[in-house]
Amino acid sequence: MSPRPLLILLLAAGALGGAGPAWCQSPGPTAPPETTGRGLGSDIKLYFTAPLRWDRGDWAWFGGALIAIGASHHYDTQVRTHFIKTLGSSQTTRSKDLQDALPTSDSAGRREAWAMIESAALSTVPVYALKYAVGRERPDQTSDPNAWRKGGGDSFPSWHATAAFAVGTVLAESGNDDYRWVRRLLGYGLGGVTSFERLKHNAHWLSDTVAGAALGAASAHFVMKRANALDEQAQLRLVPIERGAMLSYTLTLR
Repeated sequence: MSPRPLLILLLAAGALGGAGPAWCQSPGPTAPPETTGRGLGSDIKLYFTAPLRWDRGDWAWFGGALIAIGASHHYDTQVRTHFIKTLGSSQTTRSKDLQDALPTSDSAGRREAWAMIESAALSTVPVYALKYAVGRERPDQTSDPNAWRKGGGDSFPSWHATAAFAVGTVLAESGNDDYRWVRRLLGYGLGGVTSFERLKHNAHWLSDTVAGAALGAASAHFVMKRANALDEQAQLRLVPIERGAMLSYTLTLR
């Protein structure tokens, strides 16, 4: 498989997150709430119990994601063979570069930045739970893509792909529609290039990055949907302020 169609496949996997299930539904056209704080505790609870509220369409999307992961698994060995021939060094992204890229110049930008952070943070838990559960060995440890639960590996899914698509999907799909194509090019491009680099360095199988892309995009859509809905019940909020952040607890009396 050549690099160009491979990169397109990774971008398509991330775009699966916008297919429409309640867990990862794309936010509506409504403007974001005035306050930058959200119900963090409520978000965590709803995120991890979302499958209990899925309907037929949600399960259909989930099945489609599993099919995409399974299809990519078929090419794991072929992709590994391609990249192991061209394995080399490349630049890494510094935390300073990420800080400079975050849109924090105004309140809307800060809300967007916090949505990126929350998306990446929420997706970290299922990523490492899956890593521990399946124990897949990395392609630089074995040539067998079916080495599950043998050596306590942590290849599946790719955390880098998950985080990149979580951040990139927020960048691509939030904000207004001005230059939407540019935002999507940058956002999904971030996820696709990150996944491509993980494959290039023989750090992950193709199906690892496809699974990470789907999980990251789904987490981002969940956070954006929640960001546009005001929870009237008691909330624990993480509120960004001028020089940091503070916790706020809100209780509605009826």
